Amino acid sequence: MQINTPPRSKIRLTHRGRVALIATGAVVAATAVAVPLLSISAGAGQSRPTSLVIPEGWRATQVYQAVDKALALPAGTTKKSLGKAGLKLPAEAQGNPEGYLFPASYSLGKKTTPESLLSSMVDTANQRLNGGQVTAGAQRNALNFYQTVTIASIVQAEAATKADMSKVARVIFNRLERGMPLQMDSTINYALNRFSVDTTEKETKLNSPYNSYQRMGLPPTPIANPGEEAVRAAINPVPGDWLYFVTVKPGDTRFTASFEEHQRNVAEFNRNRKSAQATK
Repeated sequence: MQINTPPRSKIRLTHRGRVALIATGAVVAATAVAVPLLSISAGAGQSRPTSLVIPEGWRATQVYQAVDKALALPAGTTKKSLGKAGLKLPAEAQGNPEGYLFPASYSLGKKTTPESLLSSMVDTANQRLNGGQVTAGAQRNALNFYQTVTIASIVQAEAATKADMSKVARVIFNRLERGMPLQMDSTINYALNRFSVDTTEKETKLNSPYNSYQRMGLPPTPIANPGEEAVRAAINPVPGDWLYFVTVKPGDTRFTASFEEHQRNVAEFNRNRKSAQATK
């Protein structure tokens, strides 16, 4: 059954379930985006760190900056090393490691280089993600592995909690199956290389392959480096008919297939937000 999306001039699904009411010009946000801090461990009495922790959901650009800092290299060195790193990426990636810089803790030795660190991250992704269960799950969903990682990256960026990941994945699949645009702010934020809770109407018309308001289907690449839980959600989303979600208050994200119910949830969120502002 084909389900049409509501007119874009009235309401749209946005990053982490936020909703912007474009017709009135009011932009509301459920939560602020917290950019993870770089985590570097150094041994006692050592000036150089001994390990580098890459958090789930970091973009490749953040990873490059972290590696430069950890290895005390000039800014931009790690990104420039991509061509000689010999990364084992799928053909679809076309040399872009986004989605394959696996979130984990990596040891830093005296001989560690940007190339060796990036290779270790990609090798870890291939070992941890590219197993039989993931491959079978991708095939079951009529996707290849690269598309599955792309969905997982959106899930990682959009889900307010790990418990919501599987439901967010189901919303993505439901929208794809119904020929609806994904309408995720996280893809526009990626195109603009920013982290923001607000997306303007003008930005939803951005000429970019990552604009999921204007372009149908998935973005051309992952938009972050997802962890294992996000990948599991992408291969095995929980059953449901949801097309919308909004975080009404912290810990209360509501998923629905009804546009009218979604509007009521948004109205409740706005009341909660107004009440919270009044008590400040």
